[in-house]
Amino acid sequence: MTRPSGEAELRPVLVTVDDDPSVSRAVARDLRRRYAERNRIVRAESGEEALEALRQMKLRGEQVAILLADYRMPGLNGIEFLERAMDVYPYARRVLLTAYADTSAAIDAINIVDVDHYLLKPWDPPEEKLYPVIDDLLRAWQRDERKPVRVAKLVGHRWSAPSTDLRDFLARNQVPYHWYAADTEEGKRLLDAAGTDDKHIPVLITTDGEPMIAPSHAEVAARVGLATTPEREFYDLVVVGGGPAGLGAAVYGASEGLSTVLVEKYATGGQAGQSSRIENYLGFPDGVSGGQLTDRARRQAVKFRAELLTTSEAAGLEVNGPARTIRLSDGRAIDAKAIILATGVSYRQLNAPGCTEMTGAGVYYGAALSEAEECKDQDVFVVGGANSAGQAAVYLSKFAQSVTMLVRAHSLEESMSYYLIQQIAGVPNISVRSCTEVSEVYGDGHLERLELRDLSTGATEIVDAGQLFIFIGAAPRTAWLDGVVARDRHGFVLSGPDIAEQLSRDGQDDEKNDHGGWPLDRQPYHLETSVPGVFAVGDVRAESAKRVASAVGEGAMAVMLVHRYLETL
Repeated sequence: MTRPSGEAELRPVLVTVDDDPSVSRAVARDLRRRYAERNRIVRAESGEEALEALRQMKLRGEQVAILLADYRMPGLNGIEFLERAMDVYPYARRVLLTAYADTSAAIDAINIVDVDHYLLKPWDPPEEKLYPVIDDLLRAWQRDERKPVRVAKLVGHRWSAPSTDLRDFLARNQVPYHWYAADTEEGKRLLDAAGTDDKHIPVLITTDGEPMIAPSHAEVAARVGLATTPEREFYDLVVVGGGPAGLGAAVYGASEGLSTVLVEKYATGGQAGQSSRIENYLGFPDGVSGGQLTDRARRQAVKFRAELLTTSEAAGLEVNGPARTIRLSDGRAIDAKAIILATGVSYRQLNAPGCTEMTGAGVYYGAALSEAEECKDQDVFVVGGANSAGQAAVYLSKFAQSVTMLVRAHSLEESMSYYLIQQIAGVPNISVRSCTEVSEVYGDGHLERLELRDLSTGATEIVDAGQLFIFIGAAPRTAWLDGVVARDRHGFVLSGPDIAEQLSRDGQDDEKNDHGGWPLDRQPYHLETSVPGVFAVGDVRAESAKRVASAVGEGAMAVMLVHRYLETL
């Protein structure tokens, strides 16, 4: 990394990255010729070198205006560098430098990292091909509101379940924070400043310097700027659940003029938001992380003025004449003309002895991506054979010494997509043990060993284990709909014109199907539940496809049906 000496640190930075030293110097030379007076020019000859420089600039409080990266670089290519650089400087404008033969890469970059522009080599003369582009991007960057990101401090124990839970809550809600172990010098200093000790953790110190000792999610959400209270009493549309289906419904509802509020218990994104890499989502040929997809969807929803409420749990549904009322667990209520249920599913619990005691202390449900870096040099186990388990195994293999997938079925082919099976087969430190289950979990304060049982022979084996991630099927979150909305015997919400047929098949006497029947002359719309004006989308709906793309599609389709329903009122 090189930089001119004596330049002011506060000038916005233009960063250029190219592994060819002559090209790197040429780009930096042309940039300095025009922009050196008001901007600092920094060049690097690898993506890794540039990322380290960005992290140092972030610590110094510098602002980066433009990132210009060559596509063909060893190690991290230009797209991969820009994707990772977005985590450090999300507001920086992104430019990809390509050869004529790499124009398809530029198209990929638009999909993956929202690249603002791509430049073709050679760019001579810069007065015609380089400077007008940079001028426009600098003006756009200067127009944006870029509030400095102040970071909260979180102090806790690595093997503390409440600490793990709060780390995950902050990460999934895109709240920046620094983690400090309570037994480090800095951790002890922060606990002392907060007037507490390591027996009362986690402790969150907000950006204003106020300590919060063992806070609830709702308390944290209110202090870190997440919306927790609806702005009005009555809406056109309430969306319950913030996974892909719910976010899709919120985006399309708000963009089509409906006053829309999304109610989410934990964090937007749902289970898909925890995925390290979704490879088969349309428009992302190189894959996209669940966090990135969630963040883009959330920003889209906010752009169209949908309200997104966090730590708001739906506890009941009522029909009050033309109004549909969602009762929240804190006693509040939200009324609307129509409701879309997108509550998704939750992972089933592993019943092995010791598992409950170790949850959050080496045992995690879902991807728990905030724990991935703690897997370094450890033997990690993943329970489950569906796509979510496979995606987690591939991601964890980048950190762990070994990843072992434990699958009850005879092979992955029974429940996993073919592309993912092939990908797993190509990762040397991932192994798959079929016909195997976890029969017991051992540890003193945190996970240390597992007892594995071979389902074919009944033989057991004790193995050392660093961490255990569990993906063993899912149950719908629909208990709060008892007696109001028809569900099947597994708790999934029934929908569509065949509600009566499904109820007959599943048994009218089933207590989960206790409801008043369909009250209108017309047949229910597709995705409409047994309550007119209440629709079900995504994983919570009976017979749904259980895929991200189909969930988003159902969210959009439900909004169209909401419009049709509203016309009948």
